[in-house]
Order: sequence, then structure tokens, then C-alpha cells
Amino acid sequence: MSCVSINLKKDEIVIKIDDNAEQEEIIPELISKISELSKMYQEEKTPIRVTGKILKNSELEEIKEIITKKIDVKVNFDTPTTLGLHSIVRSYKKDVETSETLFHKGSLRSGQRIEVEGSIVVIGDVNSGAEVIAADNIIVIGKLRGLAHAGAKGNKEAIIAASTLDAVQLRISNIVREIDREQEGIREYAYIYVKEDNIVIE
Repeated sequence: MSCVSINLKKDEIVIKIDDNAEQEEIIPELISKISELSKMYQEEKTPIRVTGKILKNSELEEIKEIITKKIDVKVNFDTPTTLGLHSIVRSYKKDVETSETLFHKGSLRSGQRIEVEGSIVVIGDVNSGAEVIAADNIIVIGKLRGLAHAGAKGNKEAIIAASTLDAVQLRISNIVREIDREQEGIREYAYIYVKEDNIVIE
């Protein structure tokens, strides 16, 4: 049974990895299919999007390396990472489109600021006084106490997710939500999105 399927679309090539496949099954099949796919690439630079299975960082890097070694194109991943948040991401009703994603290892201290064009995954805490600003999605694998501004360039489909939410303000696109910590308390596995121009926390 094939665990890697390739779908040629007009403006991208989608590689779908079976949800239940193990990395040792995926790799040989991917190498074989990428070799075939590379023959189709001449001058064009059609980007590749990898979807399907939730991948660990190490698996994601290995898959990206196999593709880019054979084909010199942009590779995007719209698979959520496992680190405690995949259950929320997977259960959410909408498709979460992930653009180019930056992984930041380590916590952000007060006064630190990160701004990215695509999405960001912070593997650590965002402490009070720190800022994370992304054109698309923000995922915090830790405590979110500082400012998170997702969809900073107007993307209302952007989401914020945090293992622990303890912030006083959230922003998605041009929509702001103030949080009264005493009333709302600290949330575990918070998923934040926009619905009817209001920020919703699940």
C-alpha cells in the first residue's frame, strides 16, 4: 500500500503522506517518487507542499532534505507538529493554511520581539513583555504570557495556539481581545481564532 501520493496541480505539487505511515516506510517511497518527479522539472520552479501526517521536527527536516537534494524548489509543510497541540489543530473545523514556518527554540524574555513573514512555532515560553508578530499563524509550545499578534498583515484566517494561555491581550489581524486574567483564568491548550470579527478562545 502506497503511503506517499503526489498530486500535480496548476500552481503547486502536493505530496500527501499517509497519517499512519512510519518514517522508515515513508523515506524509501519518497526517494523513489521524488526521483521520478525530478525528471519533470526542467526550468519551472513549481513549489511543493507536503500535507497529511503530523511530523516531528526531525522527520520534517529529513523529508525536506530528500526533496531539496533532488529538486531545487520551495517546500512548504502544512502538517501541524506533534508537540502537544496537534489534537487542537486537527479537531479545528477550518483548514489551517501554514505558509513558510519558522521554528524558534527557546523562551522569549521581556523586551524580546520576533517578527516573521509566515508562521512561527515557539518551542518555549513567551514571557510578559515579549512580542511575537506573524503574518500568519502563531503556535506556542509553552506558556503564552506576552503579546501574540497573528495575521499581522490582515489575515483573519490566522490562528494562535498555546499549551498554556496566560496573556492579557491577543491580536489577530486588526482585531484585539483584552483578557481579564482574574475572570477568565489560565487556559490549557488554548486555540484562538476569529469568528464574525471577534476573537474566540477554545
